[in-house]
Amino acid sequence: MSSLHKSRIADFQDVLKEPTIALEKLRELSFSGIPCEGGLRCLCWKILLNYLPLERASWTSILAKQRELYSQFLREMIIQPGIAKANMGVSREDVTFEDHPLNPNPDSRWNTYFKDNEVLLQIDKDVRRLCPDISFFQRATEYPCLLILDPQNEFETLRKRVEQTTLKSQTVARNRSGVTNMSSPHKNLAPSAVNEYQVLPSGCEAHWEVVERILFIYAKLNPGIAYVQGMNEIVGPLYYTFATDPNNEWKEHAEADTFFCFTNLMAEIRDNFIKSLDDSQCGITYKMEKVYSTLKDKDVELYLKLQEQNIKPQFFAFRWLTLLLSQEFLLPDVIRIWDSLFADDNRFDFLLLVCCAMLILIREQLLEGDFTVNMRLLQVMEFGGASSSRDRETDTYQAPTPCQLL
Repeated sequence: MSSLHKSRIADFQDVLKEPTIALEKLRELSFSGIPCEGGLRCLCWKILLNYLPLERASWTSILAKQRELYSQFLREMIIQPGIAKANMGVSREDVTFEDHPLNPNPDSRWNTYFKDNEVLLQIDKDVRRLCPDISFFQRATEYPCLLILDPQNEFETLRKRVEQTTLKSQTVARNRSGVTNMSSPHKNLAPSAVNEYQVLPSGCEAHWEVVERILFIYAKLNPGIAYVQGMNEIVGPLYYTFATDPNNEWKEHAEADTFFCFTNLMAEIRDNFIKSLDDSQCGITYKMEKVYSTLKDKDVELYLKLQEQNIKPQFFAFRWLTLLLSQEFLLPDVIRIWDSLFADDNRFDFLLLVCCAMLILIREQLLEGDFTVNMRLLQVMEFGGASSSRDRETDTYQAPTPCQLL
């Protein structure tokens, strides 16, 4: 470890040990990258995402309160519905007077259960393929949720719920318009994809199952937006960071901490996932147009070239902005970019600058290419992200940091 890196760690420790955290100083340090040693990144992200307050003295009580609140969410939204379903399923009373699976009443518990299953099936499909180039999300967590995996009660886990649902033979997808599409997966998936991942032994759960719970509870608590494809790519790096915290006491509560940090982050970017807001000033269309207006200020020649070829920002910037570049870079580089993104007070103006810088970085190819070449280049950029087939755990490729890009 270099003396410069040791000095940076000491600078962070000095800021974080103060009774009241100097937020501006923390942002200034974090913008240039947060060391992972000693759990510094995990702690800084929790502060920068407004999960932890600036007063250190209140951290213990707030964490205990929030983690207990999350446990309550688990009881109410996962454990209790499973118990209720089991009770309803064994009832032999006259179903004309009781709630039953064919009850058309919107307030029917069965009706709610089936609607939740539609959301759950899409979440399940997406989280199982989260970061497929690394094995982390398929591995067993060191801290499975004992509240649900209680051997004395055998509560229904979300994994079992997906396996048992009558909708399991169909693929469910809910788009940003709120439309739910269903189709047979066997028409679209290779035979090996049906049983792509091995189920862990009883009493164990994979990291993707933890992420599935987080997204399901978020969808239940936010019915206006529920779950939209892509949210899994937002929660993934957050959970990975907290679940690899060297502080075992905090790692144990990675699920609850990720949920609240994800909720706070989504409060800032949720408009990107709501189609009805696309053309408003807070919508994704406005932000994509700002990428081009920023490019016009920074590199008018490149801007005019893309305009001449009628290459619209919607063709490539939609994914960049909605997923916070999580699909364009390797996971370690995404985490590094998010250090700067979370630290910047105008974090989404900074995101626009990074997107603009990514265009300028390949300006020579864009200026020389025709429409077809440039479209391919923009949609499959060689930054080592999701489009790369290289192994993320062994690849030595170093993507440019935001500071280098800018």
